[in-house]
Amino acid sequence: MSPRFGIAFGGGGARGLAHIHVIEALDELGIRPVAIAGSSIGAIMGAGMAAGMSGREIREYAHSVLSDRTQVASRMWRARPGTLAEALEGGLRVTQFNVERILKAFLPDAVPATFEELEIPLKVTATDFFGHKLAVFNEGDLHSALAASAAIPAVFRPVVRDGTMLIDGGIYNPVPFDLIKRDADIVVAIDVVGVPTEVGRRRPSSVDLMFGATQLMMQSIIDNKLRQCRPDILIRPPVSRFRALDFLKIDAVMAETAAVKDEVKHAIEAVLRTRHEPQPT
Repeated sequence: MSPRFGIAFGGGGARGLAHIHVIEALDELGIRPVAIAGSSIGAIMGAGMAAGMSGREIREYAHSVLSDRTQVASRMWRARPGTLAEALEGGLRVTQFNVERILKAFLPDAVPATFEELEIPLKVTATDFFGHKLAVFNEGDLHSALAASAAIPAVFRPVVRDGTMLIDGGIYNPVPFDLIKRDADIVVAIDVVGVPTEVGRRRPSSVDLMFGATQLMMQSIIDNKLRQCRPDILIRPPVSRFRALDFLKIDAVMAETAAVKDEVKHAIEAVLRTRHEPQPT
């Protein structure tokens, strides 16, 4: 019997575009996971895969949208507040975008409205802000769960679902491989959090420091998790030179991380060989 694969896609904003290489590698190996977990951009990529999109389809869609500044601007315009009352809801917050509206403007039509319509089971992480705990969604409304998982503090407004205020899933679980350990025989985890770098050696702005501090916090969480349990395969694409909101640099991100596809294939082949080798008696 062939082993069952589970895939955990981590959060990292635009750095998560590297997940596309992983999905393409799985497609080329003929591997269809039985379980997917995702945080933030990883939840969005995971939803595309769970909906039945191929890596090639996700790549083509992402490139068609993000490589065209005019189209990005048009979609952002469509995501603007519908009324002045909505714009001023909760006070004037010009730096906080409505992530639910933005997600609606950018998600491909192939991603359905509910978890139940997906072809592969998906678990999406978010952070319960006032409950001080991880929130995991796997049923009901899919779009609000994805929006909550991607609600980066200070950039996007929190998402309220069932009376609970939710923010970025990466705050509590940046690479949620632990959520699918019992659902699969082989778990592949993709960490695209990255770390602050000295590229350009300029003095970091307050925004750079905020995002960099978040990266360090998330890496600390990941390191602690890895001491407790490990996925069968952990892939860390070279994404640190990119910022969380560098979506318009899709070509550069994809080129910089192209080797990930072969890395995933070799890692899976190595794990399968180990499992097929006779064990010493």
